[in-house]
Amino acid sequence: MPVNCLPVWTSLFLVLALPSGAGARYTADWDSLDSRPLPTWYDEAKFGILMHWGVYAVPGFENEWFWYHWKNNARPHVKFMKKNYPPGFTYRQFASDFRAQFFDPDQWAKLFEASGAKYVVLTSKHHDGFTMWGSPHSSNWNSVDTGPHRDLVEDLGVAVRKRSLRYGIYYSLYEWFHPLYLSDKKSDFNTQEFVFSKLLPELRDLVTRYKPDLIRSNGDWEAPDSYWNSTEFLAWLYNDSPVKDSVVTNDSWGAGCGGKHGGFYSDRHYWGPLPKHKWELLTSVDTYSWGYRRTMRLKELQDLPSIIQDLVRTVAFGGNYVLNVGPTAEGTIPPVFEERLRGLGDWLKVNGEAVYASRPWRVQSENSTQTVWYTSKGSQVYAFLLVRPSESWLKLSEPITSPSTKVTLLGYSGQLSWSALQHSGLKVELPLEPFVNDYGWTLRLDGVQ
Repeated sequence: MPVNCLPVWTSLFLVLALPSGAGARYTADWDSLDSRPLPTWYDEAKFGILMHWGVYAVPGFENEWFWYHWKNNARPHVKFMKKNYPPGFTYRQFASDFRAQFFDPDQWAKLFEASGAKYVVLTSKHHDGFTMWGSPHSSNWNSVDTGPHRDLVEDLGVAVRKRSLRYGIYYSLYEWFHPLYLSDKKSDFNTQEFVFSKLLPELRDLVTRYKPDLIRSNGDWEAPDSYWNSTEFLAWLYNDSPVKDSVVTNDSWGAGCGGKHGGFYSDRHYWGPLPKHKWELLTSVDTYSWGYRRTMRLKELQDLPSIIQDLVRTVAFGGNYVLNVGPTAEGTIPPVFEERLRGLGDWLKVNGEAVYASRPWRVQSENSTQTVWYTSKGSQVYAFLLVRPSESWLKLSEPITSPSTKVTLLGYSGQLSWSALQHSGLKVELPLEPFVNDYGWTLRLDGVQ
């Protein structure tokens, strides 16, 4: 059965098309902030990359929550430390081995461009509090004062923007063991020492220094948005910051905000009715961890067909797809991650026409002889096939044909013949020779409704 879209989608994209911040000023409340139109670049981009990179890549054990689990006496982490490090060793001592000595930002940016991604997001600070730039509010616990002794946020941003990719930052609002945060938490968040002396100064510093196109906040769930001072920060961001007209934000700004407030709803899965709000699906190549994990095995990684399927389904439902990779402490991207990124880029070189700047069609999918996913762009409709049909033909029941209908297989130079079905739909004769790739194909339908 087809999955039908909701009529609100048309009006939603009319709103998205408006220039952001066009003469409007936003007050520090959700009704006002949520009325801000989403900058169009984000919806048109469709595919981005996120990197969890930090001190946790040094132990490279389990996941990026290593310090939290170790400090809370998780047995595997305690055993790992006893076996590999001397008594009294602290998490902060890992920073000296987070050297990033092989980090080549231009090489990374070239890979991201080859992947087909249109924006790149770097973890500027995770929950351990280590900042990937020389934050004056994180002395001796940042990438300039220790470890690499370089500004990683700036270096990557310069390289990424040289290739005309958008650049964003991930920032954790809370820090597991920061004494001011723990003090605020002990007061049931009736005090805000951490927010005003650490969080807000760092966020403003990031925005004014690096002018990010996207801010992906996280670590908000223990306290309400009033504690984080979220609405006041966003009002400044949208009204007076250097990125007020272009910046995009997510929905992690306080307990209960997810899926309710923010520029786009993050970490969502919408495979049902078409959502009314812009959303994003975030997945990781390593299904066990966001950060680098030295013990990862091939069977624990997403394969390329799964990645392409998630991308196609997400775009069909109007979302953006973000793929996470975890670089090593030495500053390299593991070859298996590179292989996935380049494979996806090769697929997008052929099929990207149906992905970038596309819109959901009136139907998102249908199950006829196999599952088909749809997008549209102007008067053109695109049908994605993720499994090669067992027959030499394919039936599509949803498109309504006309005398001007034309069917093209993206990446294939030959002509395709088709015939109209009795009531609606069409039957397409597929090429007898091998298709243009092995992981999914796209039919462009001109002159259909």
